[in-house]
Amino acid sequence: MRFWQRGLVLQALRSSWGICRIHRQPPPPPVATWEAISLGKQPIPEYFNFAHDVLDEWSRLEKAGHRPPNPAFWWVNGSGTEIKWTFEELGKQSRKAANVLEHVCGLQPGDRMMLVLPRLPDWWLISVACMRTGVVMIPGVSQLTAKDLKYRLQAARAKSIITSDTLAPQVDAISADCPSLQTKLLVSDTSRPGWINFRELLREASTEHNCVRTKSQDSLAIYFTSGTTGAPKMVEHSQCSYGLGFVASGRRWMALTESDIFWNTTDTGWVKAAWTLFSAWPNGACIFVHELPRVDAKTILNTLCRFPITTMCCVPTLFRLLVQEDLTRYKFQRLRHCLTGGEALNPDVRDKWKSQTGLELHEGYGQSETVVICGNSRNSTIKSGSMGKASPPYDVQIVDEEGNVLPPGKEGNIAVRIKPTRPFCFFNCYLENPEKTASSEKGDFYITGDRAQKDKDGYFWFLGRNDDVINSSSYRIGPVEVESALAEHPAVLECAVVSSPDPIRGEVVKAFIVLSPAYSSHDPEALTRELQDHVKKVTAPYKYPRKVAFISELPKTVSGKILRSQLRNQEWGR
Repeated sequence: MRFWQRGLVLQALRSSWGICRIHRQPPPPPVATWEAISLGKQPIPEYFNFAHDVLDEWSRLEKAGHRPPNPAFWWVNGSGTEIKWTFEELGKQSRKAANVLEHVCGLQPGDRMMLVLPRLPDWWLISVACMRTGVVMIPGVSQLTAKDLKYRLQAARAKSIITSDTLAPQVDAISADCPSLQTKLLVSDTSRPGWINFRELLREASTEHNCVRTKSQDSLAIYFTSGTTGAPKMVEHSQCSYGLGFVASGRRWMALTESDIFWNTTDTGWVKAAWTLFSAWPNGACIFVHELPRVDAKTILNTLCRFPITTMCCVPTLFRLLVQEDLTRYKFQRLRHCLTGGEALNPDVRDKWKSQTGLELHEGYGQSETVVICGNSRNSTIKSGSMGKASPPYDVQIVDEEGNVLPPGKEGNIAVRIKPTRPFCFFNCYLENPEKTASSEKGDFYITGDRAQKDKDGYFWFLGRNDDVINSSSYRIGPVEVESALAEHPAVLECAVVSSPDPIRGEVVKAFIVLSPAYSSHDPEALTRELQDHVKKVTAPYKYPRKVAFISELPKTVSGKILRSQLRNQEWGR
């Protein structure tokens, strides 16, 4: 980290941050304009580039004295190293990175680049540099295998990749099979044959760079998303769908202002990292990042105590771990707003978090294909177990298999209206897969593939993925309902519910359970019966798990999301 310690740790910001106060005022003029576009109240501009039109605007306001030099980006590694950039410093460093992409890598607007990095500052610099050059970024998680990398590089015809020492050998192993791959950038303090050292080049690069002029509908990013069948699909987003699509939800669901410091613990390879970038920076908020080489509850809680983080977002699985700790022992500096999403939130986790911290958990729901579809916004009434109301500008409905809107209380598909006008904050398409794009639409709606109910007040109640919903003797059982019931029992530390084959009922509910330490020595058969009886009492008796397996840990993504599909495939021998 020698390079980052040379002039980038802006000590003056420590004192300047202390004079900042939280003001709940109307948004500044540029934010008001961006929010109006995000809400569909103003037309989308023909040309838009997030780096030029948003980040450079904040930099201009800083230099003109209309915005204090608060950090826009704040990175820590847990070992004492910190990096802080104002918008002006972010602009300088990202322009240097853009020159590396253009002049060293030879990348042109429309070329594609894979970004596979852990939580290092370089990821944010390269992301902004891609915007400045018109290069399409393709984020990937750091746990990708050589096979995963090969498929993605080939499918996207990526011309460049940037990664760290850990993954470089796997890229070398498959690069000969990826003819489109022309340059390999390495984020490291050492060199590697065949690779260009990004940090060395960045140190010497010019801070002068002219941002390309991109149209609003030009490609910005590609995300690979797994479906129920086949290889992962490529979801393409435009300069405006992400660049402007999160401004409104950033103010309403995330409740971000210029005074806020926003920490999202997600991995850089998941869309939630982009959700943070494109919601925080338009609203003038600071993005806080902890390197978090290993997700640990005590590290997260201690970080909230040490730093003045105002807003935090974790997946529900992490909150389930956090509430296992004695939260009364921790005094958070400035935390005021907590967010969660990515999987369903069990009501008991929300209740435990609120009872010990006094803070609500505001659940939100969306997909790689969308921005926030619905959520529990700040200052709204929360119905425990609900994921909130539709998020503007979306018209969200529950529809049947033909795309017909269902009345309140009826279970169906979560759908977003796309006709007669397709929302601008929507993915362009599944690249090179018109069949998948077409199959995701029914009537006037895009079908998310998730099932829910909407009550008479407009609140949505998640039931599960179409492929997660368990059909046992014609009873449709949402796994979240069973998981929520199990989670209320003190023996259950974590759990996941999937379908399991049954010769009579077709399929039945099976629960995989990680036990709390106090119950680890209990008799398994007796505890199984106790948990089954507990579920029968808490929810409808037909939903109880007829099969129970006690395991040491659940399979999860790097961001902590439970992989139900892996457990389900295991049950069905797939």
